[in-house]
Amino acid sequence: MPGSNLTRIEAEERKAVVEAPIHYHVDLDLTVGGKTFGSTSRISFGARSGASTFLDLIADDVESVELNGVVLDPSKVFVDNRIELTDLKENNEVTVKALCRYSNTGEGLHRSVDPSDGNIYLYSQFEVPDARRVYAVFDQPDLKAIFDFEVLAPESWIVASNMPVHQVEATDRVTLDGTMGDHANEGTKRWVFESTPVMSSYLTAICAGPYAEWHTEYSNEDGRVVPMAMYCRQALAKAFEKDVDYLFDITKKGFAFYAKTWGVPYPYAKYDQIYVPEYNAGAMENIGMVTIRDQYVFESKVTDAYAERRVVTVLHELAHMWFGDYVTMKWWNDLWLNESFAEFTSTLATAEATEWKDAWATFSSGEKSWALRQDQLSTTHPIVAPINDLNDTYVNFDGITYAKGASVLKQLVFYVGRERFFEGINSYLNKHAYSNATLSDLLDELEITSGRDLKAWSAQWLEQSGINTITTEVEENEDGTIKRLALRQTAPAEHPVLRAHRLAVGFYNEDPQTGRIVRTDRFELDVDGELTIVEEAAGKTRPALILVNDDDLTYTKLRFDDKSLKFAADNLYRFDDALARSVIWLAFWDMTRDGELPAKQFIETSLAALATERESTTFRYALAQISTTAWHYTAEADRADVVRHVAAELFKLANAAQAGSDEQFQLITAYLGYGEPGDEAFAANAKGLLDGSVSLEGLEIDNNFRWTVINALSTVNEIDQAGIDAELAKRETTENREFAFGARAVAGTAEAKAWAWDEALHNDALTNMQLEAVARGFASTPRADLAEPYAEKYFETVDWIWGNKTFHMAEALLEGLYPAYADPAKLVELGDAWLASHEDADNALKRIIRGNVESSHRTLKVRRYNESL
Repeated sequence: MPGSNLTRIEAEERKAVVEAPIHYHVDLDLTVGGKTFGSTSRISFGARSGASTFLDLIADDVESVELNGVVLDPSKVFVDNRIELTDLKENNEVTVKALCRYSNTGEGLHRSVDPSDGNIYLYSQFEVPDARRVYAVFDQPDLKAIFDFEVLAPESWIVASNMPVHQVEATDRVTLDGTMGDHANEGTKRWVFESTPVMSSYLTAICAGPYAEWHTEYSNEDGRVVPMAMYCRQALAKAFEKDVDYLFDITKKGFAFYAKTWGVPYPYAKYDQIYVPEYNAGAMENIGMVTIRDQYVFESKVTDAYAERRVVTVLHELAHMWFGDYVTMKWWNDLWLNESFAEFTSTLATAEATEWKDAWATFSSGEKSWALRQDQLSTTHPIVAPINDLNDTYVNFDGITYAKGASVLKQLVFYVGRERFFEGINSYLNKHAYSNATLSDLLDELEITSGRDLKAWSAQWLEQSGINTITTEVEENEDGTIKRLALRQTAPAEHPVLRAHRLAVGFYNEDPQTGRIVRTDRFELDVDGELTIVEEAAGKTRPALILVNDDDLTYTKLRFDDKSLKFAADNLYRFDDALARSVIWLAFWDMTRDGELPAKQFIETSLAALATERESTTFRYALAQISTTAWHYTAEADRADVVRHVAAELFKLANAAQAGSDEQFQLITAYLGYGEPGDEAFAANAKGLLDGSVSLEGLEIDNNFRWTVINALSTVNEIDQAGIDAELAKRETTENREFAFGARAVAGTAEAKAWAWDEALHNDALTNMQLEAVARGFASTPRADLAEPYAEKYFETVDWIWGNKTFHMAEALLEGLYPAYADPAKLVELGDAWLASHEDADNALKRIIRGNVESSHRTLKVRRYNESL
């Protein structure tokens, strides 16, 4: 058996054998120590008489297996993470007792010890197939079942699951000695939860520990009262207290918005949100109990962009309660049905139901830039991606599935009409409630309500890879009016699909009263095929800027006509509308990374626009794009001067920004990423921020910003390991340990890089977050001399990493340790050779490596372009 990497064919074969009803009784014992826990699964299920199948289980030891009253030998039936079940009856019951292992990688049942108070916190993360790390299970989304959970835990802990607690009872048991911390020899309680509705195993969840808790309730649209709760670590409770009411309010607004928009009230018994440490993702949509990374508990100042992202994340996971949980994909090829829809509707809800009214500008700057980047790699894939096995699924939690899919859904809403679109969603949710569905099922309902044939639309947008480019062509009359305005659509040779677009064309001019650039006209039209004439524009006065895809209605690359390009580059900072600025800025960035716009021009346009930009996510992405351009895309002869110029301008902008503003905070943080050894002014500024000799009015040197400065000092070797240790000793928390690991790894010495390389690869005691901090610090020092020695080592180590780490840790290492500051020509040569010699490697592994290598190909291409100017 291939074991943990379940294939689609195997899943289909098992689905043909295992029949409803399926019922699990899962009993977990969390009192046996700090390494392992007890797991007992009793599963009743129907099956084809005489058939065979298997359960999934990843465990240290299987104590017993009993099938239909017959005791089986675990050493014979438990092989390669599967338990073989043969000679099945029409009605079956199997009981599996096992000893499973806590993880420190964020997979399965993660165990975290908070160094600030010694408290132990557990939480589960089961997507994609990791329920099998906690209990024996048919771990695939279309084998939905009812689940009953019981959990034995220390009496001082709180235990939560998908459903409300049925009863909590004291037991005669005590916890065992070992690594139970303060809970050794403590009394225990048994938590028994109500039965779940029919659901997929990857959406089940268990959290346990001495979490701080807050409660309220929501008057649901169906007349029920839905209990709501928030949880976090005790060490974060004081910080979280000030945000709890706000987050409850955001969630309630989401309940109301989704119920009204889709016509289906919230379907489950309760709704908890538990903020957990060392989380691999942003959040996870477990039914009735969403787990969220506790970096979203703000002890220190964060950007407005991050605060808005928290709101979008809360609403994204809430959207999943309907799209993904209430109706679930049959197999992972329809993952986009979950993620694209949740990303689209959470942005819609954020823009229309919260104070973050510019959420679509945020989406354009952040999510769409992610999509455009990934869609131009050879590893791009259709939104409805072919998923042959679980490894394929892992790498599809990407910019195509989330951001491109959400962009395309936004396009579909305009294509069929908003009212008809959501009528179709209502029909889809009601028809497939508590079951599984496919893309075809969704399109069927949307075709009925819209009257449009969506099969051709789906073939273009969902089932084909790649992105189109729309170029503006203008012919003018002698009097300055437009003779002909045409939109020319092209497609890359490897994905030669011309798509139908519903988009808007905006005319922009200067407002003589305010000096701002404002929209003075707009046309909405269908664009299809290679050439589309904008008939409404003929005879109108030529505007200063013609903006195709005004309001960002479709998903495409843009190329401006010459006059519009020059005007936008000179005047981006004067545009009145946040979304228009975002669309233009993203087009400039795309041109820069395609080697069509000079790096210096992009940097100067962006620096000028930062002086007036107030949309936080656009601001954040512009800063990141300036950094990439300065460090990677500029001509070698110019790079040092450009980097120093950018650093000086950022420091100047930070000092000129409004005291205490988001812009000030982002600018000074970005400035601290431009340190180079020997830059005495930079070192003096960074040290001065810590000792108070350099100050910006309104800028607080709080915990997280202090570590940002320490990180900057380490990069330029102005603080040593002893200094980092002393900083950590002042306040040793989960977060500060991670900061300290990163600060040590980012140090600008060969010794620090050797330590970080070895630590990331071989210290299995590191948590997932600590490992990521080390890998990130290793690779982010912007010095080629430190990166060069690891170019060959990286490709020599790839196979070992893939063979010896879990997927999430392998991904973190393979992406985090890539020495991107090394000579791109060398990385291209080594990377292409590795790929040529690994044609038979796992597709998921090749996709990760291709993504890295192609980024070096692009760097090399764009550098050469800028060197030719």
